[in-house]
Amino acid sequence: MAEFALAARDQSARRGLLRLAHGAVETPAFMPVGTAATVKGLTPIELQEIGTQILLANTYHLWLRPGREVIVQAGGLHRFMGWPGPILMDSGGFQVFSLETRRSIDPAGVTFSSHIDGSQHRFTPANVIEFEEALGADVAMVLDVCVKLPAQQPELAAAVKLTTQWAQTALEARRRPQTALFAIVQGGLDHELREQSARELTALEFDGYAIGGLSVGESRDDMYRTARFCAALLPEDKPRYLMGVGTVADLMMAVDGGIDLFDCVYPTRCGRNGRAMTRSGELNIRNAEFRFDYAPLDADCGCSVCATFTRAYLSHLSRSGEMLGARLLSHHNVFLLNALLTQAREAVGAGRWSSFRDRTLAQVSAGHPELVEER
Repeated sequence: MAEFALAARDQSARRGLLRLAHGAVETPAFMPVGTAATVKGLTPIELQEIGTQILLANTYHLWLRPGREVIVQAGGLHRFMGWPGPILMDSGGFQVFSLETRRSIDPAGVTFSSHIDGSQHRFTPANVIEFEEALGADVAMVLDVCVKLPAQQPELAAAVKLTTQWAQTALEARRRPQTALFAIVQGGLDHELREQSARELTALEFDGYAIGGLSVGESRDDMYRTARFCAALLPEDKPRYLMGVGTVADLMMAVDGGIDLFDCVYPTRCGRNGRAMTRSGELNIRNAEFRFDYAPLDADCGCSVCATFTRAYLSHLSRSGEMLGARLLSHHNVFLLNALLTQAREAVGAGRWSSFRDRTLAQVSAGHPELVEER
């Protein structure tokens, strides 16, 4: 079940509302990654308090641990992890890509050995959908083939062909109407293959469409250009999801290209590694310069971390390896992205997207010019 309606447009940027079984999501929206049924370091209550609307979970990791039976007997993934809002489940296609030495692909699916204990497992387009539906996902992603870039045209073409075949199989395998089904456009940086993939998948009438196979080795400029190209190929009345992006600049450029949903481990990974995200760049809070810095991380931030703690204290926690440091930085980082997209929605609705985009990108460029490439 998915209903999507656009509320406003400003150039290519869109503001919309995506209604799912466990609630509505205002778009554009960021999805923190809860790979193993948890967003690292943050509780469901904290995630709600900082504006999170929807989480991402991962089929590959939950398949291996704790397994389908444990979650189903708990009453489904929402009850198991204590999250009341929508959940999008990734198909495990990215792990098929990232764990390439542990898997083999054939026309019917993927056979892989667990990175935990070496046990053998089999993913097919049908049993992945069955697993996602059994766990009660609001959105189920179809199994796809992601190719590391740079790649040659024959490899990309084979991936597109298999991704389309698997999408058709997944669509035929769906049984649970409450679970929306999203297909994934592939094709690397080859625009002809991207167009072919989008044409074949949109003909199958999925509930939404993702742009996959980016942020896997290409330049940011290539990623932005390809994502914008793909977005223009997708239906106006369906949600568009760019997979695996999570910096301030990435989100601004993707919203500018007409994309609605995003996910990434970046904000919580930064938090665990002593990095604070701000709109004017990132801070390595472990650096000595912050030992006697009693300012907040970001004076303009509205999160409880910035209202309560100083850079000096957060530097102490992180340098000392205290788990609270990682939690507080992750809290701040996810809050930042949620707040950024709240303001993006307001800017689109008010017809001032261009000025908001340019001001935000100028701030990022001033602190981290390498994160902003040519539009």
